Amino acid sequence: MTDQPLFEDEKARASQWFSDLRDKIVAAFEGLEDSQVTGPHAEAPAGRFEVTPTVRTGPDGEDHGGGKMSVMRGGRVFEKVGVNISTVWGTLGERAQKAMAARGVPGMADDPRFWASGISLVAHMQNPQTPAVHMNTRMFWTPGAWWFGGGADLNPCIEYDEDTAEFHAALKAACDGHDASYYPRFKDWADEYFYIPHRNRARGVGGIFYDDLNTGDWAKDFAFTQDVGRAFLKAFLPVTEKRRNQPWTDADREAQFIHRGLYAEYNLVYDRGTKFGLETGHNADAVLMSLPPIAKWV
Repeated sequence: MTDQPLFEDEKARASQWFSDLRDKIVAAFEGLEDSQVTGPHAEAPAGRFEVTPTVRTGPDGEDHGGGKMSVMRGGRVFEKVGVNISTVWGTLGERAQKAMAARGVPGMADDPRFWASGISLVAHMQNPQTPAVHMNTRMFWTPGAWWFGGGADLNPCIEYDEDTAEFHAALKAACDGHDASYYPRFKDWADEYFYIPHRNRARGVGGIFYDDLNTGDWAKDFAFTQDVGRAFLKAFLPVTEKRRNQPWTDADREAQFIHRGLYAEYNLVYDRGTKFGLETGHNADAVLMSLPPIAKWV
């Protein structure tokens, strides 16, 4: 990667697409809430997202972007789900510069400007039989490089092999439409990235994860990232619809709380996006929306 143009048109296209994807996912999730007319929590009001603008300012109060934090709490299907978008820019701090340089991003010491846009989603469910899930896709630009990243992973507290297979099949189809090597490579990357060393275990049943994707063809890499985003609902909705009315026990709920503790540990200790968001001064509530509403450690 050498010095890059400003990519203003490409940045605008990516930012708009992440916003459009957010709208589609929010509509689909509110549709799930509306369709939960029997079974657990059907008597509760259908959940709706509360939307809060987020603003990022520079050291002198100048505009450094922002986005939308969309969070639903206490729904029929979702106990807590956040679907956030942001487009931010500015200058990377020293720690972030060093982290980027360590990943091979050139020119950080000479010109630490950056621009980043993306969507980030985490859903924690009412029914312990229904798995939690995470998804994000993003574009990053610096004067020395640009790249895409993202992925999705399923986090059940009660595992069903058929659900895992269905989730992975949808992500594999998205990958195979672009490069047959992507799914096995990005699946392995997810298995490594979403691993919790201090617990000697994965946080869930995996999915795909990729970062620093730059083949030299921006349109090609953007098209792949779009297909990853489109694949999310195809991967997650069928599993949710299958499990949302399945009975559970107090022991299942206890297992869910403990698994959420595991999820929180990962996001607070290891997650790269959490660290980057906090270090670059983004809205802390938006960065930490991934944390579960109730968790337990034993």
